[in-house]
Amino acid sequence: MSKIIVSPSILSADFANLERDIKAVEIAGADWIHVDVMDGHFVPNITIGVPVVISLRQVTDLPLDVHLMIDNPEKYIKAFAEAGADILTFHYEAVEKSKIKQVINLIKSFGIKAGMSIKPKTSPIEILEFLPDLDLLLVMTVEPGFGGQIFIQDCAKKIPTIKQSTNENLIIQVDGGINDQTAKICTNLGANSLVAGNYIYKASDYKQAIDSLR
Repeated sequence: MSKIIVSPSILSADFANLERDIKAVEIAGADWIHVDVMDGHFVPNITIGVPVVISLRQVTDLPLDVHLMIDNPEKYIKAFAEAGADILTFHYEAVEKSKIKQVINLIKSFGIKAGMSIKPKTSPIEILEFLPDLDLLLVMTVEPGFGGQIFIQDCAKKIPTIKQSTNENLIIQVDGGINDQTAKICTNLGANSLVAGNYIYKASDYKQAIDSLR
């Protein structure tokens, strides 16, 4: 199996010390930095926006894995791409189905990876037609909007359907309730990228936590 991409979520970091906490997971072996953008509309929480991504870009060379949990993501793609995002993931549920390929192409036009995410209640069958156009498909194993939720195992069962329906280059990412036990479930089913917030940032040893996910 190829190396599992571990993307620590800064939603669980200390927002007053983001540079310190990003450097710490970078030293500990993180592959990407996961940035949760929430608008208070698509999800009930509000987090960070473009100015913070600009600041993050200045303090790390790791790829910025930006997850847009927002309505009308197409309006903000240019701003986040220019802010320094390396991967932009929007939600299938936030875009009219007829416009999804247009949004994917818009992201790719900035020379960055295009990702799409599905919520727990969305069937993978609905999105199979878009997989050939995507670089990344993010399977949410909790309802998006808050950190620290419990892993929904039924959501992980979507992974084999996605894996069997696409090429080997698609990154299948999982986010929500990821720890050393749930990571095994996901990677055994075919996931090759894991987002973890609390499990890494509440650990006494970041390197040990990151290594255990692989």
